[in-house]
Amino acid sequence: DFEASFIRLIDKVTNGSRIEINQTGTSLYYQPGLLYGGSLEHDCNPHRSIGYYLEALLCLAPFMKRPLKIVLRGVTNDQVDPSVDVLKATALPLLKKFGIDGESLEIKINRRGMPPKGGGEILFACPVRKVLQPVQFTEPGKIKRIRGTAYSVRVSPQMANRMVESARSILNKFIPDIYIYTDHMKGVSSGKSPGFGMCLTAETINGTVLSAELASNPQGHGEAVLPEELGQNCAKLLLEEIYRGGCVDSTNQSLALLLMTLGQRDVSKVLLGPLSPYTIEFLRHLRSFFQIMFKIEMKTPEEEHMGGEKVLMTCVGTGFSNLSKTIR
Repeated sequence: DFEASFIRLIDKVTNGSRIEINQTGTSLYYQPGLLYGGSLEHDCNPHRSIGYYLEALLCLAPFMKRPLKIVLRGVTNDQVDPSVDVLKATALPLLKKFGIDGESLEIKINRRGMPPKGGGEILFACPVRKVLQPVQFTEPGKIKRIRGTAYSVRVSPQMANRMVESARSILNKFIPDIYIYTDHMKGVSSGKSPGFGMCLTAETINGTVLSAELASNPQGHGEAVLPEELGQNCAKLLLEEIYRGGCVDSTNQSLALLLMTLGQRDVSKVLLGPLSPYTIEFLRHLRSFFQIMFKIEMKTPEEEHMGGEKVLMTCVGTGFSNLSKTIR
């Protein structure tokens, strides 16, 4: 169901796509149309969170004909996909590095929705660009501050405070500059299911943002989670992400590599932590679609004096330019 919903979304943002699915739903014929954009709305399937759909839109939005402004409804935070909070905190600064910025680049959470029923709503807006600029992003820098959001939906507001206390008990030993915002949504803006969770981001002096998140088990699935445990585990996940390091966190590795590939015919470099299995598969797709190969150099922790092993990814962009952008 959620895959069918995703195909419908892609059909909405394009013009002239042809999609044929056989009766058993095992094979798909897709002929892409022009990326059109404009103002749209889409109801996402609650089996996957909005992050699942938003990840694809982040890749496509800069290359539309008209600036994209889309309202997505469904589950904003779950345990499978990157949540809207994390994408807002990490993917938007990454897009800015490639020259995709402006007042119209935003992700706004109007309503939160937890699984299984969802009921959340977000607004995603992105300007269009003719070409992307190449990046040299090899110095992650030291961590200067930690920010975060502890949200509680249709449960006691005290849950958020308990998560913040337990997360701070761990993170205070690492750095003093911590501010975790408590976001308690009530009434209409709280969606249809109860739940709570936390999203933490660490920012460095060079503008790198690393993130980690956790959400409670959906209502009626698995055991109840204590907010204290969730807060502590989320803090530990953030520290692990900091240990892995790099200039882009593990959720956005593939987005960074795609934007490097589509850049001008110039050298782009980015330093990443250990590659996630998803990123490795994504590199194979880049090779088969764009015939582009990355130069991959291992950097040992001794050279960098920090955390785990790093990978320096270098490539020359394909010189892609946005053909559908209207010239005014």
